[in-house]
Amino acid sequence: MENQPNNPLHGLTLEKILTQLVDHYGWEGLHSRIRVNCFSSDPSIKSSLKFLRKTQWARDKVEALYIKTFF
Repeated sequence: MENQPNNPLHGLTLEKILTQLVDHYGWEGLHSRIRVNCFSSDPSIKSSLKFLRKTQWARDKVEALYIKTFF
């Protein structure tokens, strides 16, 4: 693996990022910050990961929120 000292997401999986955000904000709080249905309509980590892996704009928003929240 390449060393990426300036990338705060280096070494983090999307699942870990999403899990920490859900633990911090809860599903309702996450949906209020990022308006996607997978966070409001019967939300789960598995279904949200499936959506986020297919939808780059939503994944970018999740990663940006993670950086804003924890860094």
